[in-house]
Amino acid sequence: MSDRVVTDKFLQDLERIAQVRSEISVGLNQIAETINQAELAGDSSSGKLSLERDIQDITVASKNLKQGVFRLLVLGDMKRGKSTFLNALIGENLLPSDVNPCTAVLTVLRYGLEKTVTIHFNDGKNPQQLDFQSFRYKYTIDSAEAKKLEQEKKQAFPDVDYAVVEYPLPLLENGIEIVDTPGLNDTEARNELSLGYVNNCHAILFVMRASQPCTLGERRYLENYIKGRGLTVFFLLNAWDQVRESLIDPDDVEELTAAEDRLRQVFSANLAEYCYVDGQNIYEERVFELSSIQALRKRLKNPEADLSGTSFTAFMGALNTFLTKERAIAELRQVRTLARQTCNHTREAIARRIPLLDQNVDELKKRIDSVEPEFNKLTNIRDRFQKEIIHTRDTQARAISESFRSYVLDLSNTFETDFLRYQPELKILDFLSNGKRDAFNAALQKAFEQYITDKFAAWTLTAEKDMNAAFKELSRSAAQYGASYSQVTDQITEKLTGQKVIIDAEATTEDDNSPAWAKWAMGLLSLTNGNIAGFAMASVGFDWKNILLNYFTVLGIGALIGTIISPILAPLYIPLLGLGVGFLQADQARKQLVKSAKKELVKYLPQVAQERSQTVYDAVKECFDAYEREVNKRINDDILARKSELDNLLQQKQTRDINRDRELNRLKVLQENVIAEVQKIEAAYSNLITYYS
Repeated sequence: MSDRVVTDKFLQDLERIAQVRSEISVGLNQIAETINQAELAGDSSSGKLSLERDIQDITVASKNLKQGVFRLLVLGDMKRGKSTFLNALIGENLLPSDVNPCTAVLTVLRYGLEKTVTIHFNDGKNPQQLDFQSFRYKYTIDSAEAKKLEQEKKQAFPDVDYAVVEYPLPLLENGIEIVDTPGLNDTEARNELSLGYVNNCHAILFVMRASQPCTLGERRYLENYIKGRGLTVFFLLNAWDQVRESLIDPDDVEELTAAEDRLRQVFSANLAEYCYVDGQNIYEERVFELSSIQALRKRLKNPEADLSGTSFTAFMGALNTFLTKERAIAELRQVRTLARQTCNHTREAIARRIPLLDQNVDELKKRIDSVEPEFNKLTNIRDRFQKEIIHTRDTQARAISESFRSYVLDLSNTFETDFLRYQPELKILDFLSNGKRDAFNAALQKAFEQYITDKFAAWTLTAEKDMNAAFKELSRSAAQYGASYSQVTDQITEKLTGQKVIIDAEATTEDDNSPAWAKWAMGLLSLTNGNIAGFAMASVGFDWKNILLNYFTVLGIGALIGTIISPILAPLYIPLLGLGVGFLQADQARKQLVKSAKKELVKYLPQVAQERSQTVYDAVKECFDAYEREVNKRINDDILARKSELDNLLQQKQTRDINRDRELNRLKVLQENVIAEVQKIEAAYSNLITYYS
């Protein structure tokens, strides 16, 4: 398949997804409007059906679906050709990609009718609009300057939060949003937002360079931020064409094959573990040998150019498959579930209302009183689930904070072995020279930062696995409590109406009669993802990882680097000054350095373990508290809605005569209209499934 065909198909598929999203968004909005109008009309008839929660949820889902995009996060160290790759991807020389300049601020590329750049600040200043030339001049820096800033632990533009580049490009118009990051943080001053970007993007495009295969910084970043987190990563091995150019004889086929094979072995050895999905190796679908500069040159000369030989065809095809066939369908499946659920709630409320229209006030009061024990059972289920969540919260908070405390205290036991891979090269002559002492101290500090960062990252991954297991267990409990809850609500309906509730025994978990709060607590409903502020994504569903991240970074875990390192470094050079010059002395100095570092480290570990374990405890507790608050609110809303539904009818009967036939017709029209809109959503979803079958 030619590149033009692949590119066209990608744009067509994105456009199709955007159209389906729009159709379903309109359908959801129409359902919300239909129910809302019916509820307003209920004020002058038999009363509201108390479907406020359904209206609220599908309104939010409709808005998020309409605004939804596929967000791609571009990562990579400096001078890996990220901007060149992006320019080739979008087909225009949009971002600085010359030999020297480096992108110095996080930049979000999204669709806009006009070519604009907006700088967003983090110090309260109003956003600033610039033209492209001014943006390039002001917010890109020379690579040498970028390296110097890294070494000095300074940001190029500390007052800038991010930049938004709007551009009328077909790729962006059809639902792609790209987050382009500056070079990977090589200073180990913890990037507080990196994991936030990583967690909230649909896919990561990790740009590497063929001539520098899997550097230590890249391997460490992958290990600290990507490994074990279930993220989708496309590895783009850029400048693959330069492998040939680096050979003594570029025309030697055997030498070229051997060189490429060696590189492939290195990349495979380092990247394979990140290319497994459900135990299946999909390396060929995630790793691509790109020639971005060639692709860009071709596309600048001719947007319709054949990009064969650059691997863009294969990459675009794989990205298309992932975004449209996998992510989009999964997202829309949840929306379909939400629409079905709202339809079922409406039908059930109408089915309860109709038999009660014939009851006089006294009989209706009697029936309402008769279900009071069942409502007590519902609150009891709520309380039991709440207690389980709180028990899980307390257990996990204690266990994970104690895990952190033990982990920190145990660092001294393995320090001498662990630190070997981090300590800087020790040159006694340089060290004894006052002119080089500052440089050595800086290298030593960087080594400590890397050591602490890696150790902390290893622990956080363990903590996340424990949290995942705990929430999975709560999800199973939510299903059980939800089933019990549904049994009670069915009993309420039977007592009120005198009619048996028929249960669909073949319904799937997605479409069974579990209450909406249980589906939310089980993670079956996230109401889709959308733009909440700036370029950040937030889910109406529950995302405990972002809560944990906020605590670990903003509230102090990242600060333990400074807590440990600053007081440790000062005394280290003293025992080294008395050593002589020579190989044996240098070896002795290395050993002395590690021993001295361990001695200083041991002094501060108990303090760190004590102080920071409280931060860990608070972080874990807040994750479960946030979950408990939302579950509790949703259960309370459901109970209140069921009571209000009955109270509304009783109040109307006490104040007016209800025209039964007119009310039956109104409720019938409401049900038919909601069903019709849901059928449109079902058809849009089914057509999409058929298209990709």
